[in-house]
Amino acid sequence: MSAIQDRSKRLKPTEMSPEELDMARVAHRCIGESLDRARAVSIVLVGEDGNLPPVRVPTKALRLIGEVLGALSEHQAVTVVSGKREMTTVEAANYLHVSRPFVIREMEAGRLPHRMVGTHRRVQFEDLHSYKQKMRASQMEALRKLSENSNELGLDY
Repeated sequence: MSAIQDRSKRLKPTEMSPEELDMARVAHRCIGESLDRARAVSIVLVGEDGNLPPVRVPTKALRLIGEVLGALSEHQAVTVVSGKREMTTVEAANYLHVSRPFVIREMEAGRLPHRMVGTHRRVQFEDLHSYKQKMRASQMEALRKLSENSNELGLDY
């Protein structure tokens, strides 16, 4: 198990019963519909021993809850990580699906912001996520150009 999983909240849809997955699907739909209609939304939690008091949840938090429920209902694993959380080079490499030396080279080249803690490098999750999005956009652009070149040369794949 990686350190990311140890320190973050992780929920896999395989850990949910079919009934719970159905509940997640319905809750996702209901939350989405309620957010489309109103600005302030409150939810009511019902326990086995009776109703609990209504709970007011900020709209952004309710949207996040809705997204989590939607992902779970589509059998996607969900990990919630604080944007301010600092990660080690090993955790960063695992998140990016690259080697640790690659992460260190990117840090030393100035392409991935980091800070030193003694002799150890740390990167904030927000910076790491931004880097991943830029890397993904660059990959998609390279694929697009490759496809264009392939079409120009009349190569069909």
